[in-house]
Amino acid sequence: MLLIVVLALGLIVADARFDKLAVVRSSLATGLTPVYWLGNAPTQFSDWVSSLFVNKDDLKRDNDELQARLLILERRALKYAALASENNELRRLMNSSEVLDDRVIVSEVVGVSPDPFAHELVINKGRSDGVQEGQAILDAGGLMGQVIQVSQITARVLLVSDSSHAVPVEVVRNGLRAILLGTGKANSLELVHVPDTANIREGDLLVSSGLGGRFPRGYPVAKVSRISKEPGEPFITIEATPTAKLNQSRMLLVVFQALVSDNKRLENELDPEKSGTSADDRLQEKR
Repeated sequence: MLLIVVLALGLIVADARFDKLAVVRSSLATGLTPVYWLGNAPTQFSDWVSSLFVNKDDLKRDNDELQARLLILERRALKYAALASENNELRRLMNSSEVLDDRVIVSEVVGVSPDPFAHELVINKGRSDGVQEGQAILDAGGLMGQVIQVSQITARVLLVSDSSHAVPVEVVRNGLRAILLGTGKANSLELVHVPDTANIREGDLLVSSGLGGRFPRGYPVAKVSRISKEPGEPFITIEATPTAKLNQSRMLLVVFQALVSDNKRLENELDPEKSGTSADDRLQEKR
């Protein structure tokens, strides 16, 4: 044992002073490299396997995050598309109201009657917004119907297609007046009590005449789609297609000014002193 210690000390001194063992140390290090590699192999393999699982978790997490972002972006894209569509619809609505210079407010459809025989809608404007029974409702295409019931924040609208609905109309081309009835079908109306000698054609535009004081004058209501004559019958059968999109429109206009104007006109007719002329005088003027 003492001999080994003395030999070791001698080798240390010789290597430190004369660098005689550098070649031997280098050879030993080269020969032991595979041993070092084999010793570290289990640890490296374990780290590699762990990194695989960690990377899969990271990939799954990243994928989930990307999917979530994609859903958010898709929702925003849909929202922007809906906003753009609403903006275009609002522009059309306001343009339609500017033609007749009536005071209106924009409303939105929030409900539809579940009864298939009742053509009714519910809008999100009510008594708190000044809405009253009898007011006309429009979309960008024309007359939709009228308010028949009002609550504080909503109103019920009867569509022109309802079988109980009637609108006094006139033909734009020649001023021929008639009554347009709902048929219970969303895309079909009926013009009644038109004599077989009347000057009316397919494609004629029918607008509200304003008679009766219920609807303002001049709003498009329907276009004549079919005319049929039965031999021996004094009246012809006329079908018309609504200009409003009764089953599609979501943004609607509630007309105010026409209601006020009609009330004033009726008051003047009942009170000749306010208008300055009597009903008989106006009749003579028309003649």
